Amino acid sequence: MFGIIRPCQHRLSEKLRSSWMAHLCGLCLALRDDHGQLARTATNYDGLIISVLVEAQRPAEARAAGRRTAGPCPLRGMRSAEVARGEGAKLAAAVSLALASVKMRDHVLDADGLFARRPVAAGARRVAGRWDRQSAGGGAVVGFDTAVLLDAAERQGEVERAAGLGSSVLLVTGPTETATAAAFAHTAVLADRPGNVAALTEAGRLFGRLAHLLDAAEDQAEDEASGAWNPLTATGTSRAEAERLCRDAVRGIRLALRDVELTDRALTHVLLAHETGAAVDRVFHGGHGANCSTRTPELSNPYQGGNPYQGGNPYQGTPPVQGGNPYHYQGAPGYGEPPLLPPQPPGKPPRGPLAGCAMWALLACTCQLLCCEHSHPFTRERRKGFCERHDGCCDCDPSDCCCQCGCECCCDACDCN
Repeated sequence: MFGIIRPCQHRLSEKLRSSWMAHLCGLCLALRDDHGQLARTATNYDGLIISVLVEAQRPAEARAAGRRTAGPCPLRGMRSAEVARGEGAKLAAAVSLALASVKMRDHVLDADGLFARRPVAAGARRVAGRWDRQSAGGGAVVGFDTAVLLDAAERQGEVERAAGLGSSVLLVTGPTETATAAAFAHTAVLADRPGNVAALTEAGRLFGRLAHLLDAAEDQAEDEASGAWNPLTATGTSRAEAERLCRDAVRGIRLALRDVELTDRALTHVLLAHETGAAVDRVFHGGHGANCSTRTPELSNPYQGGNPYQGGNPYQGTPPVQGGNPYHYQGAPGYGEPPLLPPQPPGKPPRGPLAGCAMWALLACTCQLLCCEHSHPFTRERRKGFCERHDGCCDCDPSDCCCQCGCECCCDACDCN
C-alpha cells in the first residue's frame, strides 16, 4: 500500500513483535486462501493495521479465538507460528488487494520500468482486473464494499489533473483520505463497536493524508528527475509545509485514538501513534532507520577525574586466606591447581566451494538467511539472520519506548517491557 509503518524491533517488545508478525502472516495467508498464491504479493505492512484494529476492539475471548497455529513457511525459516484469522484478516486482504490493483494501474499509466513494455502492461491490466473482482468478493464476505476504494482511485486522477501551482495539496490527498477512512471505520462494524465509527473514520482520514504526503515527499527527488507527476511539486507545496501537515496528521491520529474504545490498546497505539511519528522523522530528517549503524553507545566512565586506588593497593600485604587457593576444597584432585577441562571435540571443517554454494542456496530458498539464526554456509559459524542484524533501526535508542517518550497522549497501556 504505502509502506510508512516499519516497526523497529528496538521499539517493540517481544510480545508486541510476535503479535505484529501474527497479523502480517495472517494477512498473507488470507490473501493466499481467498485469492490465490499471486495475491500474496499484495501483502504490506500498512494493510495489517486493519486486522490489528479489528482484534484490538474485540473482547479477550474473541481475540484468543481469532488466532490459529500455521504450519511451516519458507518466509518464516520453515517454522510454524501463531497467526491472525477471521474477519479482520479477510478485510485487510480485501483492502490490500484492491489498493494493489490501483497501484498496478498507476504503474501502467505512468509506464514505469517494465510496465512501459506492452506485453507487461497488458498482463498487468488483466491481473488488476482480476484483483478488482476478487477484492469485491472478499469485501462482500465481511460486508465491506470495495467500490469506495476503486471510486476514490478513479477520482484521484481527476483531482491530479485539476491541481496546479497554488492549489492546496490537501485537495490531492482527499480521495486517499476517503478510502482509508472507510476501511478504518468498517473495523468498528466488524468488532460490533458502533461508538468507535466516528473516531476511527477521523483516524483513517488522517492516516490516508499522512501516507499520501509521506509518499510524495519520499519520491519527490526521483519524480523530478524522471519528470513524473508529484503532488508537492505540482502544487508548489514546500517540504516545510508538507512536514507541518504530516505532524498535524500524527497529532490528530493520536487525539482520535483517545476516543476509540479498545480492549487491547498496546499494538494499536505503537503502530498508529508512534510509528507514524517515526515515519515523519525518517522521511524529512533521516531519523529512525535512515542510517543503519552498528555503533555501540558510549558508556560513561565512573572513575573519570582520577584513579581511586592511587596511593597504594589496599589489598597488598598478607593474603586473607592461608594455605592455598580458597576456591578449591582440600582433598580434591588437583587441589591448589587449575582444574582440568575435558577435551573439546574439534569443530567441523569449513565447507568447500560447491558444498558451501549448495548450502547457501538452501538457506536462501528457505529464507533462513533473512529470518532466523543459522550456520554460515561456508565457515559453519552460527550467526543471526540478516533481518535481525540489519533491521533498519540499529541507531535507535532501545530505551526510547512509548512509556518514556513523553508523548502527549496516555501511554500507560503500552507493553514496553
